Parts: sequence; C-alpha cells; structure tokens
Amino acid sequence: MRAEPFRSTISADVLRVTQPGTNWLSTGWGGGYDRADTAYNITVPEGWSRTDLAAYAAERRTEAGFDDTGPTLLTGVEQQHASGARLGPVVAYATAGVSNPAALPMQTVEPPTHPVSDSRWHPGTVNLIVGTTHRLTQGGLATLLAAVVEAKAATLTAETGFTGTTSDAVVV
Repeated sequence: MRAEPFRSTISADVLRVTQPGTNWLSTGWGGGYDRADTAYNITVPEGWSRTDLAAYAAERRTEAGFDDTGPTLLTGVEQQHASGARLGPVVAYATAGVSNPAALPMQTVEPPTHPVSDSRWHPGTVNLIVGTTHRLTQGGLATLLAAVVEAKAATLTAETGFTGTTSDAVVV
C-alpha cells in the first residue's frame, strides 16, 4: 500500500509540512530524531532576538492555527518565497536567503550585492524540509540528511560562491 503524499500549508508566515507518523531528523534547534505528523519552517521578523525558541515556535503555530508539534526551523525569509517540489515519493520545501554567507576557511565575507534568484533581496537563511513516503531506518535518514546538505552546498557554491550561511538547517 502506497503512503499518501506530504501536504503543505502556509498560514501567518508559518510553513507546515504534514505526513502522519513521520520519522524526522533535524539539524535545527532542538534537533535530532523525532516522530511527529508535521515539520515547520517559521519566519522570524527582522531584528528578532528571542531566546525562548520553543515558546516562540508554539506562539507562532497557535497564531497560524496549527496545534500539532514537530521539528521546527526558523528563518528570516518570508514563507511567500518558499518553494516546493515533488518527484515520485520525495518532496522538498525550501526557503533561501544568503545575507550571512559562510565559506571555508571561515573568514569575514560580504553578502552578494545582488539577489541570487529574485529581483528583491530577502535576508535569511537556507532551510530545507525533505520527505519521502518510503520508510527509512535512522541510518537511512542520516544518509538522506547528508545528501541533502551536500546538494545544498553544491547548489549554493555554483550560484553564490558560498557553501551556505551561518544559520542553515535541514529537516529530513
């Protein structure tokens, strides 16, 4: 029996990706392995400085009308700029801003003077939520996470000259 595909909803600048009973692996705050029906990408306002991340995420989910919990990413990019793609059993959702690029070796770098793929500059981080309807072991999830991070770094290097930003995060 084939699992139903992931569903996504955006409300009040919160992206919710839903797939009942999903095993997630997150590199975001409070990351690690988690079993939940949902994963989130939440936009934070410019100048945001809260440190009570769990409380903040709960407040934002409530404002958006979402009452379930799950791994959560935070970004400066507005969710209207989120992109999604599906190929067979795999889905991917991304927000991308490169206002704080990082490169190895670590050094002070300036952000690009022009946006990478949009006519307007949108500061933020690069967050990815990737899911598959195929059941994966914990090792399989870790391998998927590594592949997603490699693909992100390769894409950003080709487009910006940087491997990512100082605040990138991924949930698979």
